[in-house]
Amino acid sequence: MAAALLANTLYSLGFVLEKRALTSLPEVTIRNPARLLRLVLGSPLWIGGSLALASGFGAQLVVYRTLPIAAAQGIFVSGLVLLVLLSARLLGEETTGRERYALGAILAALLMVVLSLKEGSDTVSRSAPYQLILLVCVPSLAGGVWLYGAAERRTRHRHRAPTTGVEYGVAVGLLYGVSSLAIKGVSSYLTSSGLGGAVVGLLKSPYPYLLLFTGAFGLVMSQAALQRCRASLIVPVCTTVTCLYTAVLGTLSFGEALPHDPLRLALRLAGTVLAVSVLLAMPKHDQPAPQAPPQPPIATKELTPP
Repeated sequence: MAAALLANTLYSLGFVLEKRALTSLPEVTIRNPARLLRLVLGSPLWIGGSLALASGFGAQLVVYRTLPIAAAQGIFVSGLVLLVLLSARLLGEETTGRERYALGAILAALLMVVLSLKEGSDTVSRSAPYQLILLVCVPSLAGGVWLYGAAERRTRHRHRAPTTGVEYGVAVGLLYGVSSLAIKGVSSYLTSSGLGGAVVGLLKSPYPYLLLFTGAFGLVMSQAALQRCRASLIVPVCTTVTCLYTAVLGTLSFGEALPHDPLRLALRLAGTVLAVSVLLAMPKHDQPAPQAPPQPPIATKELTPP
């Protein structure tokens, strides 16, 4: 539990610091990743944010060794509250009433998932068939990259309303969901006896290569999206997609059984359906800023000749 709360804090702080650094940088784009990396690596504030995210990754490894996947996701999503508070305080981002209700509904949905857990009866799996992991992850990666590209093409339309970043958040969330499954797989090798055997076994698995792919593409995609959209909206959407993806597909892939008790099963399924429904209903475009009404012309007194 302490490691999960620490991961929440580090992830929220890392995203906010990166967003603040990106606001002072020239516009970045996924079409020029080398320039993007050169710009962000020259920002000490961005480097601080990335170090916080990397530390959160380390804490997440500890969590996956001790908690079922679904339980871990329920705790991770509670960090959305901290993220919204930090975004308002450090970035000056304000959420609309509809978005606040949506975030509250997401937290309620994931509270249902947490209440569906029962200590002692929920097993923590250590492994999954590689073929099944690849069958789940490869289409998800392709879908995330395609969705991001589609969102990029739509934003280039001249008269399109400004986007809130929901599509970006879903796309990056799919990549981070795959990354989360890979982290779960890597954590299983930390219990192996002997460092050499653990490293050899890990390199024979698909997990380090999935992490490399999601790390490279996720870095470029998330930074470009963060610069264009509000962190207080895009990160909650990304986190929700990641957590639901990991909780549902990770539970099935790693063989962590669903609750047998009807009430607990109903809570878990209802929470999942509610979170997905809220995500689909969130506004896709920001409201344009109100324009000031035109000022009436100043009357001038005509001068009459003497």
